[in-house]
Amino acid sequence: MTVTALCHGESCRGADATGRTRRRAADRGSRLCRPCREHLAAGLGEVAHLYEECGRVLGGAGPGSLRERTTGGESTGLPFNGAAADVRARMVSVLGSWSGLVAQQRGLTAPPRTVADLTAFLLRNADWLAAHPAAGEVCDEVARLVRAGRRAAFPEPARTFRLGTCPEPGCSGALALSVRGAERDADRAVVCDADPAHRWTSDRWSELSDSLESGRAPGAAAAPAPAPAPAPAPATERWLTAADIAQLWHTPTGTVYRLASEERWRRRNRAGRTFYAEGDVRACFARRAQARA
Repeated sequence: MTVTALCHGESCRGADATGRTRRRAADRGSRLCRPCREHLAAGLGEVAHLYEECGRVLGGAGPGSLRERTTGGESTGLPFNGAAADVRARMVSVLGSWSGLVAQQRGLTAPPRTVADLTAFLLRNADWLAAHPAAGEVCDEVARLVRAGRRAAFPEPARTFRLGTCPEPGCSGALALSVRGAERDADRAVVCDADPAHRWTSDRWSELSDSLESGRAPGAAAAPAPAPAPAPAPATERWLTAADIAQLWHTPTGTVYRLASEERWRRRNRAGRTFYAEGDVRACFARRAQARA
């Protein structure tokens, strides 16, 4: 009996998850179907174009640009857009990570770290990437770069989300979050409409969420537990996907695959997916952090 492998492309998996259509079969010797392979190539080409478009936004060509000021308050006349700068940096990081993986595993010379050179290199090796176990992650990350690049190059109007009542004692204000598509997380804040001093930047959203759920003011101590819980049993080894590791350690997925190969992390395969031993991953990133210190 012949088993047909399904496509791992972002478009196929997204359509399958929403029920719009069924996933197509992957081409022979590949993890992608032909349309998803072409979509990956088109995405890489668009990333190169959007990198240049974001550069024009940085130069003041796009709407919503901010003016950089000197310490004396005088405008230098140089426009600056943080979101466009962040997206351009992310493009170099992500494309550089995947190019490093290709170069390492194929014994090739890595290209210069410019988006034009990186995308050209990845396009030349697109068939190899389409057959790699990480083909799905490549498609996902390129698609995310395209979406982020479009938002930064062609900004959308701000949208406002109402989040409920301010948890500060004695305050009757309402919380709101205004979001622009290309805005950086670090620039976003939840603000009370009654007192602007009641403000939570993105690094404090977890604290705010806990406050809203518990009814306590932010930073207030929780009620003591009635009795200490018994010590937990020793934890068994956990297994993480490359996407889990990339998110937890803020590392490009391509770098995760390269480290897994170089450091020989223990791995398991389940249902066509690769999982890595958390202990090996933690030890690897701890060594990297020590080396940088």
